[in-house]
Amino acid sequence: MLLPQLREEVCRLHAELPKNNLVAWTSGNISARDPASNLVVIKPSGLRFEELKPSSMVITDLRGETVEGALSPSSDTASHCYLYRQLPQVNGIAHTHSRYATAFAVIGEPIPCVTTAMADEFGGEIPCGGFGLIGGEDIGKLVVAALAGSRSPAALLRNHGVFTIGKSAEAAVKAAVMTEDNAAIVWAARQLGQVQPLKQDDIDSLYQRYQNVYGQR
Repeated sequence: MLLPQLREEVCRLHAELPKNNLVAWTSGNISARDPASNLVVIKPSGLRFEELKPSSMVITDLRGETVEGALSPSSDTASHCYLYRQLPQVNGIAHTHSRYATAFAVIGEPIPCVTTAMADEFGGEIPCGGFGLIGGEDIGKLVVAALAGSRSPAALLRNHGVFTIGKSAEAAVKAAVMTEDNAAIVWAARQLGQVQPLKQDDIDSLYQRYQNVYGQR
């Protein structure tokens, strides 16, 4: 995908964050990596979502240095770039502070795999990583550590929020939407009683079908 097209896509996808109640005010961001050039398109820092335009997007290299754009990139740029360097299969990242998922992050608890939809998308629980300060690579390192050995495209960060990854920016945003949806389901179910996690064999079967059979090929 050419960089102008990637700018348009990243701008369009940012509208999905407030639409799906994943962010408040200016919090949260999405980035996409262009595999051909290894350049990263990311949201500028501090702009409201309704103000964003394709031309607002900032282009950086994989070290987070601005290549193109008049605005300062997101304060999470260093961590996005760290993730791209460590996970070369990833071409999209989303970061949100969605309410129910962040509630799990605040108590440092992973989201258990209790629905077939969660088994399909995450292949197990959504892990919770440690706490890191914003502005450097620390958060990226925590995400990599949290996802190690997991099939989940999402990780919670303690006292912070959610990071999701994908083969594209759209896939990362989808994972963010699904993370919040399942966090809300688990929260609501706990008001009614004890949740019943799925058996691992059933999770494996559901994940294999969804990832390899479901949808159009």
